[in-house]
Amino acid sequence: MEQPLVTVIIPVYNAAPDLARCIDSVRKQSYRNLEIYLINDGSKDASGHICHMYGRVDPRIHVIDQENAGVSAARNAGLTAAHGKYIQFVDSDDYLAPDATATLLLRAERAGADLVISHYYRIDGKSKTAHGFLRRQDVMDQKEFARELMDEPASFYYGVLWNKLYRTAIIHNNGILCREELNWSEDFLFNLEYIRYAHRFCAVSKPIYYYVNNEKSITHTQIDFVSVVRTKSKLFTYYKNLYESLDLYERFKPQIYKYLVATAEHP
Repeated sequence: MEQPLVTVIIPVYNAAPDLARCIDSVRKQSYRNLEIYLINDGSKDASGHICHMYGRVDPRIHVIDQENAGVSAARNAGLTAAHGKYIQFVDSDDYLAPDATATLLLRAERAGADLVISHYYRIDGKSKTAHGFLRRQDVMDQKEFARELMDEPASFYYGVLWNKLYRTAIIHNNGILCREELNWSEDFLFNLEYIRYAHRFCAVSKPIYYYVNNEKSITHTQIDFVSVVRTKSKLFTYYKNLYESLDLYERFKPQIYKYLVATAEHP
């Protein structure tokens, strides 16, 4: 099999306690042809020093230092710099299974997929539970994937970036970026935009990502009811437009409106 370059983007902000675990899990991937971007988003702790330490010992690692501008701006810096055929996102307090990239890449290459989505583990203290919905082994087109999405319109599984593999050309050719004005669900909006231009979708039922539930994250500490309503109203417009473009809006209108009152939950 061809060994295409995969770009791994890790936004970093005050993540020193967990950062080494995250970076090591990427460096030790069984698939080796990686370029790894550590985006130090104005960290005030030792995160920047840790990033540069790893950059000195692993030539695949590139460190971008920027003034604090938020996770979307950090991811966008990585997206702009990416040279890989595919893009994979990892959050700095999470970590990957050793064969995560290989599993996603093999599925993408064999299926000619534009998006691969995987199951994942949720870590709560010493508890580990597997999560995910899609168990289909076939390749789905836009409409089929959009229909599957309607089963859980507000789920982490579909909304986040870190359990997916993206085709870089689709992102670059269509100017898809994370919305920096949003501090919540910006990843879901990115996915809705990406689905507009992707044509082939497939799933991996094997969990390959470890999502560590962090009570100090923005989702837990900086999101209030007003911002949730405001953000959901904005996202709803994109949701509706996507399904109208696929001629699925009337069929799935009840589920789409359900999104307005649903919360992002694990299955």
